[in-house]
Amino acid sequence: MQVSLKIVLGTLGVVALVGGAYLFGVKQAGLQAPAGAVPSGAGEESAISTPAPVEQPAAAEGRRDLLPADAKHAKAPKKPGREEVKYTQFGVGNRNVKSMYPDGKTMWIGTSGGVVRYDIEVDDYKLYDVRAGLLSNGIFHLSGLGDEIVVGTYGGGLSFLNPDDDTWRHYNIQHGLGDGFIYDFLALDNGDIWIATWSGANRILGGDLDDLSKWETFTVENTSGGLPNDWVYGLAKGVNGEVWMATEGGLARFKDGKWMSWKHSDGLGEEYELVRDQIEFDRDPAKESSHHARQKVEMGLTGVDIAYNPNYIVALHVDATGVVWAGTWGGGLARFDGKNWKNFTVKDGLPANHVFMLGPEKNGRMWVGTSKGLARFDGENFTVFDMSDGLFADNIFSMANGSDGSLWLGSFGGVTRMDGLETVE
Repeated sequence: MQVSLKIVLGTLGVVALVGGAYLFGVKQAGLQAPAGAVPSGAGEESAISTPAPVEQPAAAEGRRDLLPADAKHAKAPKKPGREEVKYTQFGVGNRNVKSMYPDGKTMWIGTSGGVVRYDIEVDDYKLYDVRAGLLSNGIFHLSGLGDEIVVGTYGGGLSFLNPDDDTWRHYNIQHGLGDGFIYDFLALDNGDIWIATWSGANRILGGDLDDLSKWETFTVENTSGGLPNDWVYGLAKGVNGEVWMATEGGLARFKDGKWMSWKHSDGLGEEYELVRDQIEFDRDPAKESSHHARQKVEMGLTGVDIAYNPNYIVALHVDATGVVWAGTWGGGLARFDGKNWKNFTVKDGLPANHVFMLGPEKNGRMWVGTSKGLARFDGENFTVFDMSDGLFADNIFSMANGSDGSLWLGSFGGVTRMDGLETVE
């Protein structure tokens, strides 16, 4: 680890000069997010309050503030019943980790400074950024398609990496994309591909990305409002072949050429009066972004001066029974069975009402990443994990399941690997 760390740090010296120090390795105290700071879980990096850059160590080479390799496991107080859980932390500097993709013994990690290819078995890693072929360093999506790695970027379009020879294929607006800001990617069993962008949802019939005639772009306008908002943040496949879409203006469903949508007025997200005192973030995004200011007016939220928009779905998950789960921006966790909505908030045990990530867990349970920690949800009760347990940070933006049963979590400033979770009920 020490040899490879020196090599990578030397290689990334330029990155430290132009964009802040980058480190993927043992956590160092200087790169930890300030307590209580909550970076954006949304498309715009300052949507809640991205913390100011932390002062970095003077030089990458010859650092003295790194923990020794044999002490990289977090030593946090153990809560009852969690004695066997082991936490391993990796720092990435002042970067958000918005996406991760497990690929056998490799973990792909998408940050706001590029993609990290981490070889778990040999503890080695490589950075892919604009100098390595990407068109943007901001990464919002990682997945796999065939033998390629799918990379959705912030402003640089959609890219495909062949990991065998490090060659790229790029797609942007001229190829059919609705926008160069890519938030999600979904391949269906029938071959169709869906892409979530800042300016609508793309469908590529048969997955033929190189045939422009196979590309379609769906927007609020051409769906007559069936897509409730053009900012499409997430995609999920339903149990009956339908496609669910998370947008800044509500939930949408596309099936057999027909659209349906649901908003806060239908039950999505908890009422403002019931969560007002539970939300700690008093910075109104509408005062910092013309986009959010416009959305605030359109959604009837002009009387709200905190980070709250129940229509804005940041995380989306469809479970094996077909129930749709939506993580909202201040309105908590919403459950939709196709007819009725139920909302879970802090009063129900949720760590926070800003839900950034949703992912499956065994036995039908679900992981919920929030602005104040991670929760395991069994449908009724939440079991919470946070920095006091050993998480790198409390804001949880992304998740991946390792092939060995480990759980990987992406936050601002770093990644946490959790082992031994089967011991926690």
